[in-house]
Amino acid sequence: MKLNEDSAEPLFQQIAEIIEDMIIAGDLKEEDQVFSTNQLSETFQINPATARKGLNLLVDKGILYKKRGLGMFVESEAGNIIKNERQKLFFENFLLKMLKEAEKINIKKTDIIKMINEYKEEE
Repeated sequence: MKLNEDSAEPLFQQIAEIIEDMIIAGDLKEEDQVFSTNQLSETFQINPATARKGLNLLVDKGILYKKRGLGMFVESEAGNIIKNERQKLFFENFLLKMLKEAEKINIKKTDIIKMINEYKEEE
């Protein structure tokens, strides 16, 4: 777990993404307790308010929930929520741009699929 201080992405978002990655990878499972604000601030040498903001971002997305006096825990559908959100972002940030560029230079969807299949076979 490492933050990229040179990144344009705010630290609190990087913290949220690290926790999401851990959930997707199965390192954090449903109902597991996640790191406390203090643990995150010590681990990453950041202000506790930044760590709290990252955790609260995940609460707002329905990925984590708070148990009063106990801390933050992984929601039961957290993995699905993360995967659905990331698939949507993947489409918007990568595929949609690629398809629009392909349209500009007259590459057909079938040709794109062929290119993808050929690329996978080269690995």
